[in-house]
Amino acid sequence: MNDKLERSLILLKPDAIDRGLVGEIIHRFERVGLKLAGLKLVWSDKDTALKHYSEDLAERRGQKVRDIMVEMITSGPTVAIAVEGVEAVEVVRKMVGATEPKSAAPGTIRGDYAHLSFKHADANEMAVFNLIHASASVEEANDEISYWFQDFELHSHQPDYTKHTLLEK
Repeated sequence: MNDKLERSLILLKPDAIDRGLVGEIIHRFERVGLKLAGLKLVWSDKDTALKHYSEDLAERRGQKVRDIMVEMITSGPTVAIAVEGVEAVEVVRKMVGATEPKSAAPGTIRGDYAHLSFKHADANEMAVFNLIHASASVEEANDEISYWFQDFELHSHQPDYTKHTLLEK
């Protein structure tokens, strides 16, 4: 992989699949020039879900929230996507919007397609159905991609629509 590029993990959670938003969401990432490096439909096992929703989540939001998130991500199929591009982690996070859907700006994926609040989820002891996960840092992306993809499932290529972003000096 070119040292100018980053990879980021995107998960389209079971609620995105249930609502038929997969193609539309992927299209948004392709439109900004991010390229697909890995793409697959998986039904997460508990071990992968526990790696993904690490002890950090339990420390920040409590073990009950972690358990609910693990239950949610294992409740149906998930689309795992590795995207590649210039500063991909930051670009993806900006496009996805705030973790709490009601706080996400219009024009972001969560702002356009979800509206639930942490307060509502907590009161109903349920996961926040926010459609999508995006890695928060390059380090986190590298770890998370390794949970969801094996090396042979990731591909480097240069589609025509990305060539203008990778010009050599």
